[in-house]
Amino acid sequence: MREYPKTINDPNADRAARLAALRSWEDEVRKTASSGGGRSSGEINNHIHTIYSFSPYTPAMAALLARDAGLCAAGSVDHDSIAAAEEMVEACAILGIGGCVGFEVRVSFKTGADGRPGPFAGKKINNPDSEGFAYMTVQGIPGPAIQAAADFLKPVREERLKRTGKMTAAANAALKEAGLAEIDFEKDIRDKSKYAEGGGITERHLLAALAEKCMLKYGKGPELAEALRAKLGVAVSPKIAALLADAANPHYLFDLLGSLKSEFLPKIFIQPDEKECIPAERVTAFARSMAAIPAYAYLGDIKESPTGDKRAEKFEDDFIDELFPELSRLGYKALAYMPPRNTPEQLANLRRLSAEWGFMEISGVDINSSRQSFNCPEVLRDEFRHLLDTTWALIAHERIASIDRRCGLFSPENPLAALSLAERLASYAAFGKRLDLSHPGDSAAGMVLEIEKGRIR
Repeated sequence: MREYPKTINDPNADRAARLAALRSWEDEVRKTASSGGGRSSGEINNHIHTIYSFSPYTPAMAALLARDAGLCAAGSVDHDSIAAAEEMVEACAILGIGGCVGFEVRVSFKTGADGRPGPFAGKKINNPDSEGFAYMTVQGIPGPAIQAAADFLKPVREERLKRTGKMTAAANAALKEAGLAEIDFEKDIRDKSKYAEGGGITERHLLAALAEKCMLKYGKGPELAEALRAKLGVAVSPKIAALLADAANPHYLFDLLGSLKSEFLPKIFIQPDEKECIPAERVTAFARSMAAIPAYAYLGDIKESPTGDKRAEKFEDDFIDELFPELSRLGYKALAYMPPRNTPEQLANLRRLSAEWGFMEISGVDINSSRQSFNCPEVLRDEFRHLLDTTWALIAHERIASIDRRCGLFSPENPLAALSLAERLASYAAFGKRLDLSHPGDSAAGMVLEIEKGRIR
């Protein structure tokens, strides 16, 4: 990482201080006529995690790294949290790139339309840890709805916090048996997270605390991998063992986390319930009520995990054709997926099904490790360039709906609602590309008037 001002990525600084530091940095860059990140590549990423779930990056730093990687648009998506939203939007405006926000949440598919068990209640859908529970995102959340989203997510965060506390007790039993120091849930997990500021607690927070106890006992080096195997029963792959053998590895914690997530977490994992993973229909209905876009997060069968934290496993591919009618019934309006993680065959099938069921396609790669690249060059290939346009449509939707929610992409009150989805997406993509990215709200006001008059681009 370049030498940026520390305040920009300081999780203990307040949002105003981080944004002020970012603005000063950007002003200096412009004064010296140096290029922050070189020429824009035209790439986008709508699924960047921040310190408000689990990530090494504040929203301001995530936006800066995205811009300096050549991205022209970036979006934050945190687990069970919308706390990054305002900082992310303002940071993107300071940097002159497109910005959008959302959140990621796990939901229940356990109940069908007739109140009986749903058709996928007993299947692993896109969640490696649970049957009948699935990941989804809510994207393009208008600014005035951010507080409502935070209020909606608060009970979910509380339930996950309680379950994480119980898993910490199970982890401590294993640590005690292994002769390692135990985890203090309040000090080592809750206080180190951004929970008090509306952030989410995830299993990665627990595993990071566990990793710290392991490093405290065994240090960084080749003996750590052997100790993990002997003391905790964690099988470390040769690839990760080689990374852990290097004490100077700047990504040490995140490399260790990958092994702990895939090999140790199943030993202590406690299944969530429907208080934490609420019914999908409740989330999609809430998303639509605030003019946001509910999206199913496609995973697909995994042969090899890019981040090392998922096992090779089968997910929704065997029943994907049956899944889409259920997604439509549940109220989903979009499909979110990650081109680098799927095969050409999987991606072609997703495009076919999205067109058949009238789903918007949203792309992004979940960034939650310092080792990951912000780049996603796959979206520049001819077969994925439509994802650039849907990103600009998403950004325009968010800014326009922030002024008038009736002009949201999927609002039945939208004067353009009679147009096909493809026509609406094309119109909103054109609006997005016309935005003054340094003052997107101001330039969106005129676009609302154009929509109200039924004008399309």
